Amino acid sequence: MYLNTHTYYSLRYGTISPEALLQLLKQIGATAFALTDINSTSAHLDIVRLAKKYAIKPILGIDFRNGAQQEFVILAKNNKGLEQLNLYLSDLLHLDKLHIPKRAKYISNTFVIYPFQTTVFELKENEFIGVKPSDLNYLKFSDWRFQQEKLVVLKTVSFQHKKGFNTHRLLRAIDTNTLLSKLPKTEQGAETDIAVPVDVLKELYAEFPQIIANTQKIIEACSIHFDFLNTVPKNQNTYTNNKELDIKLLRKLAYEGLNYRYKKIGKRVFTRLEKELEIIQQKQFVSYFLINWKILKYARSKQYYYVGRGSGANSIVAYLLRITDVDPIELDLYFERFINLYRTNPPDFDLDFSWRDRDDIMNFIFSRFKNTSLIAVYNTFKYKASVRELGKVFGLPKEEIDKLTTYQYNPNTLDNLSKLVLIYSKYIQGFPNYLGIHPGGILISEKPINYYTATYLPPKGFSTAMFDMVVAENIGLYKFDILSQRGLGKIREAVDIIKYNHPTHSAIDIHDIKRFKEDEKIKVMLKNAKAIGCFYVESPAMRMLLKKLQVDNYLGLVAASSVIRPGVAKSGMMREYILRYRNPSKRKEAHPILLEIMPETYGVMVYQEDVIKVAHYFGGLNLGEADMLRRGMSGKFRSKEEFLKVKHQFFENCNAKGHSFELTSEIWRQIESFAGYAFAKGHSASYAVESYQSLFLKAYYPLEYMVATLNNFGGFYRPEYYVHEARMNGAIIQPPSINKSYHQNYIEGKTIYLGFIMLESFEVKNASKIVKERTKNGAFIDLDDFIERVAISLQQLAILIKVNAFKFTGRNKRELLWEAYMKVNKVELEEHVETLFKSEKVTYNTPQLNCNAFEDAFDEIQYLGFPLCSPFQLLLNPISTLLMAVDLLQNIGKTVTVYGYYVTAKRTVTSKGDLMYFGTFVDTNGDHIDTVHFPPVAKKYPLKGRGVYKITGKVTEEFDCVAVEVEIIEKLAIIQDPRYADEPKKLAI
Repeated sequence: MYLNTHTYYSLRYGTISPEALLQLLKQIGATAFALTDINSTSAHLDIVRLAKKYAIKPILGIDFRNGAQQEFVILAKNNKGLEQLNLYLSDLLHLDKLHIPKRAKYISNTFVIYPFQTTVFELKENEFIGVKPSDLNYLKFSDWRFQQEKLVVLKTVSFQHKKGFNTHRLLRAIDTNTLLSKLPKTEQGAETDIAVPVDVLKELYAEFPQIIANTQKIIEACSIHFDFLNTVPKNQNTYTNNKELDIKLLRKLAYEGLNYRYKKIGKRVFTRLEKELEIIQQKQFVSYFLINWKILKYARSKQYYYVGRGSGANSIVAYLLRITDVDPIELDLYFERFINLYRTNPPDFDLDFSWRDRDDIMNFIFSRFKNTSLIAVYNTFKYKASVRELGKVFGLPKEEIDKLTTYQYNPNTLDNLSKLVLIYSKYIQGFPNYLGIHPGGILISEKPINYYTATYLPPKGFSTAMFDMVVAENIGLYKFDILSQRGLGKIREAVDIIKYNHPTHSAIDIHDIKRFKEDEKIKVMLKNAKAIGCFYVESPAMRMLLKKLQVDNYLGLVAASSVIRPGVAKSGMMREYILRYRNPSKRKEAHPILLEIMPETYGVMVYQEDVIKVAHYFGGLNLGEADMLRRGMSGKFRSKEEFLKVKHQFFENCNAKGHSFELTSEIWRQIESFAGYAFAKGHSASYAVESYQSLFLKAYYPLEYMVATLNNFGGFYRPEYYVHEARMNGAIIQPPSINKSYHQNYIEGKTIYLGFIMLESFEVKNASKIVKERTKNGAFIDLDDFIERVAISLQQLAILIKVNAFKFTGRNKRELLWEAYMKVNKVELEEHVETLFKSEKVTYNTPQLNCNAFEDAFDEIQYLGFPLCSPFQLLLNPISTLLMAVDLLQNIGKTVTVYGYYVTAKRTVTSKGDLMYFGTFVDTNGDHIDTVHFPPVAKKYPLKGRGVYKITGKVTEEFDCVAVEVEIIEKLAIIQDPRYADEPKKLAI
């Protein structure tokens, strides 16, 4: 009897989750219902999947509305009707502004229901008028009482209870950006849009039995079917339009790749290859491999750099097809982690491209493959954001909202409105708020995407499905991950920069990973953690781990990539791994079974595969159950019931095998603490490959690599630190120059000219004008020449002068500023028109003006964000006696005082909930000082941002890593800004 029900995927309107809706309908005696979310199909497939559990027949439809105004409801009779219905909504959503017409378009295999108040027009065969309970009295006096064959029950269900209705009103107020007290009735549903028992509903319409019969006929005429049990992929079935040809092509490509990848091909390679080909064919993933191959073939044709990551790196077929650069034979990668006959979830390739190239790859995919779309993500209401939104809705002042969002309040003294804000913020936490885009997920389907769902067009302009990756996987649609990252942009650009800065050098084969693995220079860099700018290896935590492990080889780096993940540290196994890595005698402490399962990592779970291995060999789970365990812990699994069942099975099996409960509990604790964070081994290996590429470039071309790093927006650190690193490697750093700089940073020999991109508030269009004019008509002679040739405002010109972009003129910048003020037209800024005769320059008698290097430093801080001189030179009281970073090793256990310039700090929370820091500073020589700030110190001496600090504390050492346990830390004062001081100081040298 329910043909108009909403879940909370009727965004900012409905308040019931799909499962809660089904539970509610079961309670009131419904055996069938129509899900008709407002302008949305997000919950469709989930409802179909869940409805079977509640023995309720689902009908799928859409409630088409302008705001809260219902225009009509369309129900799909069958899957054909649903596809056309999805297409209809997609067409409306793809318009610039969604506007629902008063009359529905005719769609075969559907029923259309108009609300009772609709202006009367001639109804088609599939069109009906919906009568709400509130319309029944009007019906008695309406002409429709004589045409009851066209009337159906239209009882709307949007809320569970009064609180749900109140929540709905708050959501509508958020959506319309209005105060709750001013929310129009036309923008909200009725308080009566709550489910009542089916018998009660029928009783309401007892006077009109034909309406009940009509409604029942529609329910019986509708039938939707989706297969959630069959594991056959619903992705594009074939690559060549012929399955046999697909298999032949995959085999041909794999065997062709053997000579490219291996110098010597042994039996082990052939055995592994044949095994994989057989399983890939059996699991029907042939086209999945070929489509990935085609995407990357296109990327190589455009000379785009990419990295294939994810569990796909466990496959030799992927390696031979150049989808990944990781040799699974060399690393003994567990193919069953990627695909096994028990595993129901899809294979997984994460394809990373430079952020500059990704959009072109996306365009290629959408143009090359027919049924393609992006996947949505459900951006949900977060508690703090909800407090802020609801605070506005209730009209609370900003100060009050700030207190609520920062927990600076006493619950006992809050007024009623503030209490309501907190209550309802908690209630809507986790509700879907709006649809976003998955960072890289693309669907390439055999059937049109609209067979499953409607699509919408986000700002990027690519058609996007209205459900997330979990729903897609449930139906058998497996995503292709096309991601972007800055690291690949750095590598690509560094190679290009090396070409122009070292034209006589041989071309670099950045894919020659085997050579890089054997390179002695790279080994030294790794062992000493000299890897600033090199992908994830540059972070302070990774730098310290590399030192502790003394890693100087590829396999060691692969392990470190996963050991660094939060879960391994949380389980206490990171320290245990380091101990066993450095001290072979400690390896005997591992449990014999675990040591046998994981000899390479000394019985410590480091990779996701280890969870599967331990669950399988130690816990006796089959491969399917073991993978379910891994997925459940990583948060990618829907059913908690099944996960708990597997957990129970693990403990039962361990007991049957004779393992003590204490041992089983400890192993389970280790699994549970890190499984959600650990990397697949192939994933770590892929990251290590990219790190080796970065390390090679940093080892042999450090300056060019640092320029590329800056041009790709850095990495873990601020741009200032990469400028510092370039200087540490011998670079001469120059401020932006009108005759040398480009929009991006530029290197000439060993001199790096900072780009206009580095300047705060400097407009891109002006950078473009400067480069264009200079390229066309040559270098600028002086300020007058520049003003004559480039149309630029006084404010923008002043920025260039202040950062010494006219340094080549040899003139004082205060004089240049004075002249610019006199000569630049401050109002009219038209493009200069070329003339045959140049007008005579007007000259002014410039007054004698002085400036000093301190002014340069403060101008640089203002416009670049950091000074180009040493920050230690700006101290109010220069430092005399210094203990340097290199001296700390000789002072282990002693309390010392060192001076460091703040680079970064990692804030972390202890098990007791207290805040502490791990800091990174550099001394006057530019070397690292690592610090530990335990909670009492962190509270008493909080870090105050960039600057030079006086640090007093005890020097500690663990596994060759030296740090200062801070006891007192003080930020030192710098000189007064000389631009505003009476007597400028001289710069200390």
